[in-house]
Amino acid sequence: MNTKIPSSELILNPDGSIYHLHLFPEDLANIVLLVGDPERVPNVSQYFDTIELKKQKREFITHTGTIGKTRLTVLSTGIGTDNIDIVLNELDALANINLATREIKSSKHDLSLVRIGTSGALQADIPVDSMLVSTHGLGLDHLLWYYNVEPDMDVVYLKEELGLDFLKPYLYKASSELLAKFDDQSIKGITATCSGFYAPQGRYLRAGIHSKHIVKSLSDIRIAGNRVTNFEMETAAILGLSKLFGFKAIAVNAIVANRITQEFSTQTQKSIDKTIQYTLEALTS
Repeated sequence: MNTKIPSSELILNPDGSIYHLHLFPEDLANIVLLVGDPERVPNVSQYFDTIELKKQKREFITHTGTIGKTRLTVLSTGIGTDNIDIVLNELDALANINLATREIKSSKHDLSLVRIGTSGALQADIPVDSMLVSTHGLGLDHLLWYYNVEPDMDVVYLKEELGLDFLKPYLYKASSELLAKFDDQSIKGITATCSGFYAPQGRYLRAGIHSKHIVKSLSDIRIAGNRVTNFEMETAAILGLSKLFGFKAIAVNAIVANRITQEFSTQTQKSIDKTIQYTLEALTS
């Protein structure tokens, strides 16, 4: 017999919806598009044929609708793996916990999670304004070590190659089923996920940082013969928590900067929009 999850652990709003996302299970489609920027939600849902739901709480905006016969949800996560921790746990609660009884459902419900984000390239031959699909997520934060889930490959040794002894890197694969939906229009590669935008990604303005060489170090390392192609702040956590919850997950990135050539896109919105349309076509065609 299931034990009820205490109200301090599974927090609900007065109307019975899940706390941060303010959603009910029926609000959620099986395909969930995750975007960092709340303003990107309508950029995605403008391509829906129908929109049945719009909700917002804090930075978490949700639109659910359809393209043809495919039902989709687009949800803003905000920036960083700490927000991914909130979003993935609450998506799992919506899918696999009876909110009324606070008991885990006897049958498992799967979700397909697709991050549509922006990213910086770590290889000189990856052009700004291109699209990149993540085959793996390399976590340079520490979120997944709080959970009881094994990485897909032992990459802790990378902390020495990166010269950052305090790191404990982890690696998770993207869903092979979802990866197969994306054709040769996009570059494929390992995406590193950092715990911040400035020092963790080798940026320094006035503050001194521990390693000014992390960009070059990441571009030089090889994992099972594969190079690290780009970095951002969410992908590895999405892939790792999806493995824990039994979800399919992948990330599709608009490359808006190249940290090796030190270029930044002059048409970021156009690149993001191209990536959105590419992702929706791959998922619904």
